[in-house]
Amino acid sequence: MSKAVDVVVVDSGGANLASLGFALDRLGARSEVSSDPAHIASAPRVLLPGVGAAGSIMHRLEAQGLIDTLRNLQCPVLGICLGMQILCAHSAEDETRCLGIIPGDVKRFADKPGAPVPHMGWNRLRITREDPLLRGIGSSDWFYFVHSYHLQSGLAATLAETDYSVSFPAVVRQRNFCGVQFHPERSSTAGARLLANFLELT
Repeated sequence: MSKAVDVVVVDSGGANLASLGFALDRLGARSEVSSDPAHIASAPRVLLPGVGAAGSIMHRLEAQGLIDTLRNLQCPVLGICLGMQILCAHSAEDETRCLGIIPGDVKRFADKPGAPVPHMGWNRLRITREDPLLRGIGSSDWFYFVHSYHLQSGLAATLAETDYSVSFPAVVRQRNFCGVQFHPERSSTAGARLLANFLELT
């Protein structure tokens, strides 16, 4: 790697790369955006952001030669929004085969009165399992969500849930792979706390 960094952000083509970088800067974290498999494989921590569609991001990661690199990472990994969804086995969006790290599928929200799709706005978490990733975060904290698809409920990897027409996993962890459905870089103090917790994972 070109310099010592605390975290490498995968260049997944998402529009939130800049805001994520600013959030890391505010925490004093040294970060680098990269699509180089060697850089990502040697990183102390990896952030996998995602904005857009599941099929598009998986195609981009495959073109960059990153599929096996991501699946084999041993360092702490945090998938954000779509980056969390593609940690699963399959997404109904574009009928996409994903990374298959977290057993389970991704489904689209059903259209229901009072719950328009996409789910867009601030929601709180219902923590179901304690984890260092959620240290200092409670049911009074708000996080910002923007998504039309969600992980299926009942996953063993679930750390916290959120309700929006249905209850769905909002935070998951499978070994060293973590995921959040919301955008911590847009979630004020609570989002900063979660990112800081991730940066302390080893």
